[in-house]
Amino acid sequence: MLPRVWPGAPHPLGATWDGAGVNFALFSAHATRVELCLFDAQGRRELERVNLPEYTDEVWHGYLPDILPGQLYGYRVHGPWEPRAGHRFNPNKLLLDPYAKLLAGAIHWSDAHFAYRIGHPRQDLSFDRRDNARGMPKCQVVDTAFTWGDGRRPNHSWHETILYELHLRGFTRLHPELPLGLRGTFAGLSWPPVIRYLKRLGITAVELMPVHAFVDDRGLLEKGLHNYWGYNSIGFFAVEPRYLATGRLGEFKATVRRLHDAGIEVILDVVYNHTAEGNHLGPTLSFRGIDNASYYKLVPEDPRYYWDSTGCGNTFDVSHPRVLQLVLDSLRYWVLEMQVDGFRFDLTSSLGREEFSYDPGAAFFDAIRQDPVLSTVKLIAEPWDLGHGGYQVGGYPPGWSEWNGKFRDTVRRFWKGDAGQVPDLAARLTGSSDLFNHRGRRPWASINFVTAHDGFTLADLVSFNDKHNEANLEDNRDGVNENDSWNCGSEGPTDDPAIIALRARQKRNLLATLIFSQGVPMLLAGDEIGNSQGGNNNVYCQDNEISWINWEAPDHALLAFTRMLLAIRHDHPALRCPDFCRGRDGERPPDILWMNPAGREQTTEDWAFGEARTLGLLLDGRCTSREGERFADFGAAEPDRCFLLLMNAHHEAVPFVLPPMQAGWERLVDTADPSTPSLWGPAAVYPLQARSLVLLMQREST
Repeated sequence: MLPRVWPGAPHPLGATWDGAGVNFALFSAHATRVELCLFDAQGRRELERVNLPEYTDEVWHGYLPDILPGQLYGYRVHGPWEPRAGHRFNPNKLLLDPYAKLLAGAIHWSDAHFAYRIGHPRQDLSFDRRDNARGMPKCQVVDTAFTWGDGRRPNHSWHETILYELHLRGFTRLHPELPLGLRGTFAGLSWPPVIRYLKRLGITAVELMPVHAFVDDRGLLEKGLHNYWGYNSIGFFAVEPRYLATGRLGEFKATVRRLHDAGIEVILDVVYNHTAEGNHLGPTLSFRGIDNASYYKLVPEDPRYYWDSTGCGNTFDVSHPRVLQLVLDSLRYWVLEMQVDGFRFDLTSSLGREEFSYDPGAAFFDAIRQDPVLSTVKLIAEPWDLGHGGYQVGGYPPGWSEWNGKFRDTVRRFWKGDAGQVPDLAARLTGSSDLFNHRGRRPWASINFVTAHDGFTLADLVSFNDKHNEANLEDNRDGVNENDSWNCGSEGPTDDPAIIALRARQKRNLLATLIFSQGVPMLLAGDEIGNSQGGNNNVYCQDNEISWINWEAPDHALLAFTRMLLAIRHDHPALRCPDFCRGRDGERPPDILWMNPAGREQTTEDWAFGEARTLGLLLDGRCTSREGERFADFGAAEPDRCFLLLMNAHHEAVPFVLPPMQAGWERLVDTADPSTPSLWGPAAVYPLQARSLVLLMQREST
């Protein structure tokens, strides 16, 4: 007996349980018929096919009063098979609902997942009639109810934020204090020892690599590899099933609640620029079969093919109003229903393309800027893609922060000892005002990082000159070749105590530069304990010990050093200014001065000297505000003290004359010799060791 079907409503899109039944609504502008397919509890047997009875404003919809949460379903969408015109409908393929809140099962690959006949002479112009339902995950109707209690968002100001980028599975998979069944899951991330570790470290937000439902590429599985990173999304509302120990949405929400209780915000790395369906030879899993011509950017002169600015085979067309709605609905769902605190957008330049060119006034940016929900959360752009004009660091509109790849490159090159880096280094240390100081943007627009998931870890950055990606089975051709790394004299592991000591110092230099720079620092999880990937700078396919953090032999000294750096930044407002330093503006005392080793202010000749590898930054915490109003912003009762940051990337020591300061100086950090005396008189000469960083603070008057 067929289930009862009522007309229902065209909104909200997706499967919505209202306490009495479920409304199903699916956008497709070019379909001719949509079948809702209902499955048994195991997702193996198709029980019924129901034609959605209504078509309103390009939305197919129907209401089933006899359906309950837990019901598994999918869609079959009828329409023209005209690849040359951009239409790829094939009702033999079960499709995932773009608005599905939970998926059950995983893809079991076969040729049936492709809407064309693989191996056919006409390739994707052919038509495949095989049914793929048995190998597809199923969508699940959910009841989103959850008791949040009296939990509150931490709501850290941007200038107080410390980001910690981590991969959920990699961070917890080998954690010795976690039960085996919780490793690699949200339940594991919220386990008390893990949260205690994060809180004690001193970070304020975790930036989680993709947790939206994603696909393991068929080609990787055939090689015995996996899509470990997860930048291969197929569902923008659903949590990746393998990350849920319980299989329930409440696990994600409970994790967010526990992190919030610890004062830690949750930022999601999201991938709206492309999907797992790939190019014209890819599988048909969802969007392609629902309305290919609406969801994807197609080549105008030949819509059989996809216009690709992502390097992943396709580009999601957020210039289409319904596709833009999907992205905005997804973002609001994660903020309102799942209570996350912000997003990092993968390849954001692709989202900001009107037609095919990047535009900071694109509909995507305008829609978010006026949205009363999304405009209030943390928004981070990866400000590039692979299309023409895609590298846009500093080119995003107000309200956005950006991964600052120029900070990474300059800091790496400086500490590697490259010539000509000092002028750029000065800009990066002070929030990259050359890139971001416009339209009222602040230093927090710059997300500073030295390492991230894509590239070497900190330990590998100072241990390898070259990438070693042989385990990826691509003959070491994948991954970037220009890493700005330095092995300190030996490639890979070594027993040489001098090289080991130099590598340890270089790690301290890089971390201290990151944490003492204006802007928002982002740490890569595991760097603080010396985690290595064996020189692999592209572990996207390594779901194993290569990419998982090794907790068995942590570098306790480096961990203690990192905690100390973060505590210093937290305790001193001058090290995390919410406004750009103004230098000499002719009206007030300068808040920063650049010093040379002679203890004098840098001259034009000093800046032009390309072989310089030493720089001093005098930051006057007493005058980093206008009439003191900024200190209330800091939550500080009084102005901060003066700080002197000394950096020497030269291979020899450089005596540095300290600027005269009443009562003298107190050393807080010396990456080369922590036993150096801690108190220094005015105008003393500090023995700045080779390849070292020193932070001094003005002593209190007695």
